[in-house]
Amino acid sequence: MFKLPKELKEISGIELVKEKLFGIADSGNENIVYQIDNKGDIVKRTTITDAENIDWEDLASDAEGNLYIGDFGNNDNERRDLSIYKISSDSLDEEQCKSVSKISFSYPEQKDFPPKKSELWYDVEAFIVYKNHFYLFTKNRSKKFDGTTLLYRVPMHSGNHEAKLIGSFKTEANYNNNAITGAAINSEQNKIVILSHSKIWLFEDFKGDNFFSGKTTELPLQHYSQKEAVTFKNNSTLWIADEKVKKNGGNIYQFHLNELN
Repeated sequence: MFKLPKELKEISGIELVKEKLFGIADSGNENIVYQIDNKGDIVKRTTITDAENIDWEDLASDAEGNLYIGDFGNNDNERRDLSIYKISSDSLDEEQCKSVSKISFSYPEQKDFPPKKSELWYDVEAFIVYKNHFYLFTKNRSKKFDGTTLLYRVPMHSGNHEAKLIGSFKTEANYNNNAITGAAINSEQNKIVILSHSKIWLFEDFKGDNFFSGKTTELPLQHYSQKEAVTFKNNSTLWIADEKVKKNGGNIYQFHLNELN
């Protein structure tokens, strides 16, 4: 475990890219990607000059080391400006850069902004890159929460896209322990995890992008905090970050999957 600086007390996404760890903070914070060392210290700040931080909620990366910022936080399900920014791998060592592209999207199932309180499906804090597409796991904010997260697919090229609903997964009907706040995929692209404040779900042996079709393992972390971000350190180890809330959190933790089973 290592402590994060106050600048990242509202950390919302982390991603390991070419052995470098990057992080972002969510709404109300700067439009900055932070490079973090293995002590939790910030070693580089890259300001994305053409991307406002409306509600940055997660990071993902591709095989070439390009970084993607998910500006799709949507607590009230009212936003019509959901987007993902592509940041070139070469730009992450600069103090300032522009995004390579902006991918905008909407949910075709959403007809009202906001929808009824029983249909607040359209917040997202978790996504991954898999075979040239983005995959988004929704954070269900509906009244009478039942644990359902929806899985949407979005093309990776710039433009305005309709996200395609391709599946759903149900955790348990307890919001504090089962709402989805982060996601990660390993470099071999055969393990996916989604995160809540107290557990992860591990997906393996899936067919294509039907991630929920294979082996699913629920893994309690034996630790409750406002966990918001997860990335694979290696094939069997996760880094998980939580927000600072009063005197609790504000850390990055290391969890070994084989010790959670």
